[in-house]
Amino acid sequence: MDPQPPAEDPDAEALGLPDRSSVTLHVNGEATTVTLDHRTTLLDTLREHLGLTGTKKGCDHGQCGACTVLVDGRRANSCLLLAVAQDGCRVTTVEGLAEGDRLHPLQQAFLDRDALQCGYCTPGQLCSALGVLAEAADGHPSHVTPPATPAGAPVVLDAGEIRERMSGNLCRCGAYPHIVEAIEDVTP
Repeated sequence: MDPQPPAEDPDAEALGLPDRSSVTLHVNGEATTVTLDHRTTLLDTLREHLGLTGTKKGCDHGQCGACTVLVDGRRANSCLLLAVAQDGCRVTTVEGLAEGDRLHPLQQAFLDRDALQCGYCTPGQLCSALGVLAEAADGHPSHVTPPATPAGAPVVLDAGEIRERMSGNLCRCGAYPHIVEAIEDVTP
């Protein structure tokens, strides 16, 4: 049986509204304009329209973190974001971390610490870890940040702080101890 194309939105059709829009995303430093159905997620845009398959589709409900990317420098579950709402945003995927053949220090730390097994969650883990480093440097507290930490001061990323901040990224292989060590290796 051939898959059916998505049904047109009857309300939009009745009102004469378009069901597609052109969206410009700045993905890994390169501006790209695509015309998308309004219901297309950022994850599907990256994978299906731009060919960037490093970002993975895990649960498709924002619960596993496999689809984590950076949007304007902040980590986000791309499966929950509509691409049209990201028009003009800067998106960084795992493909945009390395500089040519030189791995990002976090990627190198993941390799050095053997912080991956099957590798499926690794792109999301890496993007989330980059977001964690930026959040801590900017002074954003987590649930385990000591209350005495001065507001806005950089947060020290010890193992407990890293585990809390990375808790939205699941690893079915259980590489968590090595992931934490890899992140600790690159903390300032």
